[in-house]
Amino acid sequence: MRWYFRFQFSLRDIEELLFERGVTVSYETIRRWCEKFGASFAHRVKAARRKPGSTWHLDEVFLTLRGEPYLLWRAVDEHGVELNILLQKRRDKAAAKRFFRRVLASCPEVPRKIVTDQLRSYPATKAEIHELANVKHVFAKASARVNNRAENCHQPTRERERLMRGFRAPERT
Repeated sequence: MRWYFRFQFSLRDIEELLFERGVTVSYETIRRWCEKFGASFAHRVKAARRKPGSTWHLDEVFLTLRGEPYLLWRAVDEHGVELNILLQKRRDKAAAKRFFRRVLASCPEVPRKIVTDQLRSYPATKAEIHELANVKHVFAKASARVNNRAENCHQPTRERERLMRGFRAPERT
């Protein structure tokens, strides 16, 4: 199951790897394991990770879900650890506020610095949330490479989207 989530192997590749190790299971069995134990596996991994860094990189990317455009908002710390994600239809101030609240709720400490692209929703939302009043906000231009940490975290999602020819359910993203 770890191979499926971590390395994005196909179910049939995992079936073959297990067969080489003497374990005979079908790819359907592996799929059921992933559905049944995937959430608890992710929960244990998140609980075991170290506390987040003091610099957060925030970014959003467009995905196609059942043929409709959605935004996947992602927060990553300075070490590349994903803090939180949120799938939404909008890219406005209310959506950014919902995302900030979710990230702050999942992390024990407030960051020293937030790095974002130049989306206007970020500073407007930051001004409304009192926990972020003393946090330094750095705007990264697309060519500046300051927000590469967040931009590069979208690559596995893009690869998975391409392999699956688009996502059909939100929990698959």
